[in-house]
Amino acid sequence: MLRDKNLVPLSRQHQHALALCVRINRAALSTPAELKVWQSEVQQHFEQEIHAHFTAEEAHIFPAARRHPELSPLVDELLAEHRQLRDGFAEARARALDRAALRKFAEALSAHIRKEERRLFEALQAKMTAEELRGVGEGIREVLAQAARACIVPTRRR
Repeated sequence: MLRDKNLVPLSRQHQHALALCVRINRAALSTPAELKVWQSEVQQHFEQEIHAHFTAEEAHIFPAARRHPELSPLVDELLAEHRQLRDGFAEARARALDRAALRKFAEALSAHIRKEERRLFEALQAKMTAEELRGVGEGIREVLAQAARACIVPTRRR
């Protein structure tokens, strides 16, 4: 199913995270220095996109999904995965992941994204009206815009 335009910003971020996962799984990860570099990239990705992405999902996507009782168990799973993934991002920030743990983290992130895209987003598009999706999309855009404004480095005025 073609992704509804109101969910596209999150789907685009999913694509970025999946690309990171693929790159991690293809990397040699054979030296401590390589592991540190990859963990730095994971940390940076969390700070630049995923933190706001999780906030948008938890504030707008998941509550909308819960309006459909059959989706509540899926939302519960996804929230539990968000907690586990946040732990993984924290371990990457602390440079505490070894080669196996980094690969396992990338696999968990990839599986989580695919679950959201294939199960949650598809179900929301099938169950929600265009107006409901538009409302969710407005909330998503606001969260992501706030995050983007927070990342702007102030410049000195002359």
